Amino acid sequence: MEIKSAVVALSGGLDSATVLGEAISRLGIKNVLSVGFYYGSKHNAFENVAAENVADYYGVPFNLIDLSETFKGFSSNLLLSGGEIPEGHYEDKNMSLTVVPGRNIIFASILAGYAWSMGKNSIWLGIHAGDHFIYEDCRPAFYKQMNEAIKAGTGNRVSLYAPFIDDTKVGILRRGLELGVPYELTRTCYKNSPIACGKCGSCQERRAAWESLAKEDPTVYEYTGPLFEKSV
Repeated sequence: MEIKSAVVALSGGLDSATVLGEAISRLGIKNVLSVGFYYGSKHNAFENVAAENVADYYGVPFNLIDLSETFKGFSSNLLLSGGEIPEGHYEDKNMSLTVVPGRNIIFASILAGYAWSMGKNSIWLGIHAGDHFIYEDCRPAFYKQMNEAIKAGTGNRVSLYAPFIDDTKVGILRRGLELGVPYELTRTCYKNSPIACGKCGSCQERRAAWESLAKEDPTVYEYTGPLFEKSV
């Protein structure tokens, strides 16, 4: 089905901000809405502010959906109820502690209903190749099957789209710089801190992308030392 309009899942991070910029560049600002979720993660308060700031920058409507009750009892170190956020290389096995069970299944389902209600015919997620190692609900198999389920469940009114499903963080950043995405407004760190730690897997992946392109990351980090090596 032809994509004519979009609801973008906007977390406030580098990936989702680039997805928003991409959607606007392809579809036009009048055909794009954005949605964020409050679900009780450690960085939720900071990322939602970032998401709102990015949406305001583009002049796109932003709707924040509260799912804090839904995620109560879920097991993940990413949540306020969980343990410490792991530090290290973004593909280290301990990064699996930040998996929130079924998060993208839930988000995509809600976004599908929201898009249908708002007369938009696609939902856009920022899942990418860098997520595939750790997060099951960011992999191509999930994307393809969830897309089919959403199309079937909405009578082909809505489809799922992940423009960067095969791209790395470097590729996403390169495209975002071409689009002029306001990365100074974004939030990537997983920790419950107003200043990005620079050590968690999310910060490390972002820092590595900027270094790979020899560009200066506008984010202020607590730790700016060498990037961590992947554990054997």
